Amino acid sequence: MLSGVLKETIGAIEIPELRLESGKVLKKVKQVYAMYGSLDAGGIVLVCHALTGSHHAAGPNIPGLPEAWWDPLIGPGKAIDTNKFCVICFNMLGSPYGSTSPTTLCEDGRPYGMRFPLISVRDMVRAQYEALKLMEIKELECVVGGSLGGMQALEWAVSFPEMVRRAIVIAAPAFTYPQAIALNEVQRQAIMADPQWKGGDYYGSTPPERGLAIARMLAMITYRSEESFAKRYMRELAFGAPWEWNGKFKIETYIHHHGEKLVQRFDANCYLYLTRAMDLHDIGEGRGGVRDALSRFKGHLLAVGISSDLLFPNWQVEKIALEAREAGVSACYDEIESDNGHDAFLIDIDQLDEMIRGFWRKN
Repeated sequence: MLSGVLKETIGAIEIPELRLESGKVLKKVKQVYAMYGSLDAGGIVLVCHALTGSHHAAGPNIPGLPEAWWDPLIGPGKAIDTNKFCVICFNMLGSPYGSTSPTTLCEDGRPYGMRFPLISVRDMVRAQYEALKLMEIKELECVVGGSLGGMQALEWAVSFPEMVRRAIVIAAPAFTYPQAIALNEVQRQAIMADPQWKGGDYYGSTPPERGLAIARMLAMITYRSEESFAKRYMRELAFGAPWEWNGKFKIETYIHHHGEKLVQRFDANCYLYLTRAMDLHDIGEGRGGVRDALSRFKGHLLAVGISSDLLFPNWQVEKIALEAREAGVSACYDEIESDNGHDAFLIDIDQLDEMIRGFWRKN
């Protein structure tokens, strides 16, 4: 039963210095966050957002930010219950919604652009860890996220196992496989081939809108499934004549629409950096492999796959739970049965709601 009103507080923490996995150092790193509920609640749940999401995970729309992406799951009486927990969601390092990123002004007064150092999922998690330290938060009841957010949740579990009691990893692998890397590279090349990209130095002029739109169009194909496209569009025409170039199938207008929407709210350089961070994701790197990395975690782990996921197939997610159990971790696997593809973690909320509630009860 729902009780109370969701309270959202937006804030920011500045980290004096952050040493990156590459060895490079960022100064005055800003971490913007949203907080739901009160720090006086029974525990802290850290929610991690995906590629083009933001810290605004729940609540009414806020000008300048994407729509809240998990509102049905976060709030009083919901699966992530703000009557029981304080929920925090950071805008991850490299994202254009306030945290330090390629859009941030450098010492010369110009945005970093491609001068920004390459970052990894570990760097995102380290930045969040340092910000939580400054907030005097020493323990997390749970870390949860989907896709790139799921990568962060898993990295949290193995980077700071002493701090995390539970982790929920949704639609994310232990490391990024070659096909996903290849798809990301095609998206990056679409941006870099746009004449307006100008080597990343387009700030103050027309951004590479066409390149970013094409990148998003390809991404949308990987976020859904053949079944969902066939059920919704099949071969229906949206407009025009089929034997003329002015004719468009409905599926074509769908991906064009999403490409055009993204360029209105996202930065092209940030897209380059964040997709590269996804490619670099590997919890086993430098830790003796995936199983040894997972063995560090002493809490409870839930891995959630999606039956129709093209980007990160369900077997890649299930493998996390299998290897974790073999490493002695309390781990289980569940699966969203859906034709909605990778985006099911944002669409099939009823199933995810039930899984999260069940995880709380058992662990």
